[in-house]
Amino acid sequence: MNSLTISKHNFSIFPNSTSLIVVIPCFNELNLINALQSLLNCDATINHVEVITVINASENEKQEVLQQNNKTLIEALNWTENSGRKNIHFSFIEATNLPEKDAGVGLARKIGMDEAYNQFLAIKNSDGVIVCFDADATCSANYLAEIENHFKIHTKTTGCSIHFEHPVEGNEYPQAIYNGIVQYELYLRYYKEALHFIGLPYAFHTVGSSMAVRASVYKKQGGMNKKKAGEDFYFLQKVIPLGNFSEINSATVFPSPRISERVPFGTGRAMQQWINNDQKVLLTYNFTSFLDLKVFFDKSEQFFTEDDVELPESIQLFLYEINFNENLIKIRANSTDKNHFKVLLFKWFNAFKTLKYLHFSKANFYENESILIASNKLATKIGVALQNEAISMLIAYRNFQQLRKNSHEYTNKKYV
Repeated sequence: MNSLTISKHNFSIFPNSTSLIVVIPCFNELNLINALQSLLNCDATINHVEVITVINASENEKQEVLQQNNKTLIEALNWTENSGRKNIHFSFIEATNLPEKDAGVGLARKIGMDEAYNQFLAIKNSDGVIVCFDADATCSANYLAEIENHFKIHTKTTGCSIHFEHPVEGNEYPQAIYNGIVQYELYLRYYKEALHFIGLPYAFHTVGSSMAVRASVYKKQGGMNKKKAGEDFYFLQKVIPLGNFSEINSATVFPSPRISERVPFGTGRAMQQWINNDQKVLLTYNFTSFLDLKVFFDKSEQFFTEDDVELPESIQLFLYEINFNENLIKIRANSTDKNHFKVLLFKWFNAFKTLKYLHFSKANFYENESILIASNKLATKIGVALQNEAISMLIAYRNFQQLRKNSHEYTNKKYV
């Protein structure tokens, strides 16, 4: 077995004025320059910005991937020679021979984010912001400035998610991909908005290319994980419960809808399955499952003093499955009052248990339904106009979510 090799390129001492460090995992990427150029084209920030790209490969990588990675690095280094701008700098980490069991986007993000944290530590800036981006994404011109300003104004913000929009038309991809990504992004927005509607305090998007976190919080929560997919979700579930997690809806990340076989789930794999199965309709969690959860969440405070609370059958059986009564005794014993009880209850019944319930409900009570039907049902509850097509419904949900302020008004702080 070969040992992991880390090589740094175009690194220099990060200025003390560095406020943002953008981290980009890069694997077998043909068009990294597009992502870098998009960042370079951003409006000027007040303080310095560093961009770290982690070009990575496993110990058993195919020769053609290694060749492409090397080509990408050479092209990027050549590009940096003509990309000078006063307050932004691009550097690269070449990470090869990554252990096969760990190699993937999680480990690549971790290598870059760990480096970013250490750089902030060196300049004594624990409030510095580590920003996650992707090698096949682009962004709006105000992206960097909005992130900088958001964390400057909202000093208690631990981290944030950033508005994103996949391309839904064009000539770069087959029409089938555009049809699929419309429904997949609608699913992401439906799921997030349904969680918000039922009152779960963890109702935030968890998209790897569209999130940022303070360096101090990154360290406190143990850093990024090494998961091959879902690393963004698992990481943010350690950050969001701290409270004061927020959203930036005034800037936009444009992730790629392209297919991918490298990850076991996520956008790329979803698009791969969409094409392989010649899908036309995306199925998602039945809205009735969320309505049952809402009854439980709305009545949750009653459990502070009551044992017998009337709940839907799906909730009753699921709570039995996860030993709710035993855990309820512990939660009560550690609660000082009703508000504290709710805090502890939601720390226990978190985003993971919510997802587990939805799978349980699907298997035992409510079959999946089309994303258009489900999102229309939710729309009637939250004031979004009903739509006949997935694309128009997606636009409606985008507009609905983007109209929220960049905000501390929309955080989960009351639960923490």
